[in-house]
Amino acid sequence: MRSLWLDRTLTPVSDPLPDEVDDLVVGAGITGLTAALLMARSGRRVAVVEARHVGAVATGNTTAKLSLLQGTKLSRMLRLQSQTVVEAYVGANREGQQWLLRFCSDHGVPVQTRDAITYAATESEVDTARQEHEAAQTVGLDVRWVDTLDVPFPFHGGTLLPDQAQFDPMDVLEALVAQVHTHGGTVHEGRRVVGVSKTGRPQATLDDGSTVEAEHVILATGTPVLDRGLYFAKVEPLRSYALAFDTPDVPDGMFLSAGSPVRSVRDAPTPDGRRLVVGGNGHPVGRADSELEHLDNLREWTEQYFPGAVETHAWSAQDYRSHDGIPYVGHLPRGRGHIHLATGFDKWGMTNGVAAARNITARILGDEPSWAGPLGRRITRPNGAFNVVRTNAGVGVAAVRSIFDVNPLGVRSTPSEGEGVVGRSGIFPTAVSTVDGRTCAVSGTCTHLGGVLSWNDAEKSWDCPLHGSRFAPDGSVLEGPATQPLARHEDDPLHETDVTV
Repeated sequence: MRSLWLDRTLTPVSDPLPDEVDDLVVGAGITGLTAALLMARSGRRVAVVEARHVGAVATGNTTAKLSLLQGTKLSRMLRLQSQTVVEAYVGANREGQQWLLRFCSDHGVPVQTRDAITYAATESEVDTARQEHEAAQTVGLDVRWVDTLDVPFPFHGGTLLPDQAQFDPMDVLEALVAQVHTHGGTVHEGRRVVGVSKTGRPQATLDDGSTVEAEHVILATGTPVLDRGLYFAKVEPLRSYALAFDTPDVPDGMFLSAGSPVRSVRDAPTPDGRRLVVGGNGHPVGRADSELEHLDNLREWTEQYFPGAVETHAWSAQDYRSHDGIPYVGHLPRGRGHIHLATGFDKWGMTNGVAAARNITARILGDEPSWAGPLGRRITRPNGAFNVVRTNAGVGVAAVRSIFDVNPLGVRSTPSEGEGVVGRSGIFPTAVSTVDGRTCAVSGTCTHLGGVLSWNDAEKSWDCPLHGSRFAPDGSVLEGPATQPLARHEDDPLHETDVTV
């Protein structure tokens, strides 16, 4: 599957990789490239390394809403944190939003101004939407309540924040790469960082054995690819889905429902008009009976309320949610203040990612923004601590279930086209899949912490139900925290090495 935004000719970026820089940024999404540009503008030597290609993971698959009204996030945060902390969160997102809007204006990136609406799709969701309306007012957002709007889907009232924004995220990333180059930085695709030294000046090791030394390393990956600090246990990996359609009737506005299943609606301008983008149906990674059913459910909803809409794209995205909804941004433990991380954007990375880049680079350059202090001193209330326990309890349940779900016989049966099966080859799980007519057999356990993998029937990937690592059918890493590929079973009669996804 390929997102609407990634359905273009991508120009490879293959700058020569230096042995030493001032700042090494890991990840070429919105966070990494913004951080790289901010550091390069200050005159520092900067390199960005990206395991796949620019925008390959979250940024290239987002719905790209640049909004301070974020579903029901503010009301949920106020139940877990003080008003001061939530106001600081809004301040950080406002700075991220305004920085990105200025950047887009300065560099010719198209942006559409839209109202953001958190709405009740049913009568039972009205109270939840009202709570978000009151929370937004409490932290200073100029929202207004609307009882009705001219939309084809069920609408029982909602809170509306005017003059928010949306865009094509790949337009932004391409402009950021160009500006990083203009200011002397370099970008390197197809280079995966697999480790960073714990002593001396940070030295990053890449998957080909080469190394890059830097004064500072910024981990701008979805979740940190280093396990120090155990952030993989502090955030929950979530997968959600999106579809694009050609249809003559696309509502104005960026809509997000207040209940579950979530429905996200926005438009996407094209040379021939506007496309409809519908999203939602999120769930923890690797814990769905069928990811394809989540997409089909979105298709059914769209057909019901936008009859005759013609699907053009289908895709999914992954992001990480912290226990209290506030991103983790700061120093990685045992990094002596020279290794930095940003994770837990909870599907709002367009504002949070830029804010995180501003926060990290300001710390390095000695100019910390006013909102960074309150966010860094947040206190976990009992209900927030419960969320940490709940998340890790879910991991435990998934671990036990995945072990007992392993089929002791299925591994020797060639899966049908597009299918995957986990069975046992001796005492160890083996994952066998057939994609594009090629069959592969690889280790069925995640290289991060050994979770038994689950077949994703929508993306045709092996997903870990513990901490969200994902692998292609041939075992190569799609996204972390895993950094090592799955072992290939070379002696398995089903094994093929040339697999495309």
